[in-house]
Amino acid sequence: MKRVHRVLVTAATALAVVAVPSAALASPEKADRSGLRKGLDDITANGAVGALMEVAGDGGVWRGTSGVAALGTTREMPARGRFRVGSITKTFVATVVLQLVDEGWLRLDDTVEKWLPGVVPGGDRITARQLLNHTSGVPDYRRTLPMPPTPEFEADRFRTWSAIELIRRAVAQAPTSEPGLEYAYSNTGYLLLGEIIRKVTGRSYAEEIERRIIEPLQLSGTFLPGTSSRIPGPHPHGYIPVQRGDETQLVDFTKMNPSLMGAGGEMISTTKDLNRFMAELVGGRLVPSHLLDEMKTAGVEGRKYGLGLQWQDTSCGVRMYGNDGDALAYQAWSFTTQDRRRQVTIALTPDFRGDPDDAVEALLDEAICG
Repeated sequence: MKRVHRVLVTAATALAVVAVPSAALASPEKADRSGLRKGLDDITANGAVGALMEVAGDGGVWRGTSGVAALGTTREMPARGRFRVGSITKTFVATVVLQLVDEGWLRLDDTVEKWLPGVVPGGDRITARQLLNHTSGVPDYRRTLPMPPTPEFEADRFRTWSAIELIRRAVAQAPTSEPGLEYAYSNTGYLLLGEIIRKVTGRSYAEEIERRIIEPLQLSGTFLPGTSSRIPGPHPHGYIPVQRGDETQLVDFTKMNPSLMGAGGEMISTTKDLNRFMAELVGGRLVPSHLLDEMKTAGVEGRKYGLGLQWQDTSCGVRMYGNDGDALAYQAWSFTTQDRRRQVTIALTPDFRGDPDDAVEALLDEAICG
């Protein structure tokens, strides 16, 4: 799922987080990266229980952590740990779709109605391209669900949702715009793409991601959990705010049924794997150049979001490509430069004392330009 800005004031949590020191691992040949260490500490000082990152490229690999892996402990964040990546899942789904386009199984201008007849009202005017770049007008199903800090959301943490169930909830709402006219972020669009992948290939989007991306790139820390609530192996705990009486408290939400996010955000991965994936994607290994150009083309003027891929311009004039994601109790960012000389992935477990976006943007810039 996409990142959203959420703020929670909890003084006890603040004290638990800020006092914890940071740690870092660096390759011997790498220059001192004190700016990266400070950037991680700024994140945990202002809005996270813990944070971890990896910067990779032609100068070696730098990994760093800050904060704690779980509230109420002094356990360090696992530098190589797994986390929920949220909407970075969409970049994997988009890659599979474009591979199918390259192979001639579908076209970017195929309509939803062609592959999923009767599922979306007006689906004969909505294309796969518009689902990919969030200009379809299909509403986001999250608007129909209770979300944090409502207690109802916590009560559904282990519920299994089907993609069709969530799609039906979404399309019962009015469209956000006519297809192709406006950008409106929609997780529903990627649920529809997941169903289209199934129709085209006879296999789930998760199976296609596994055999087309995860296995060829040997992304050993990456998988799509389906309905499994666990994060296996070393990982930080994630939390959500929940209203209880007159107070809002942080509740451990590490275990949850990720079918709520599905093709829009269910994936679990590591900083190392995401850096590898983004480098290979932007480097042209996963899709041919003409389709990679499509991924880098904004759906509407003024947006920096193409077909499952977004971009940012840094202070040193270098453009980086990738995506970010919000998996409720986890947030992640993964970007690479066009020339593949540097990749950076940051993951954090927010504590909702403040918005970490500015600190993260500064850290991304430092990682690319510093």
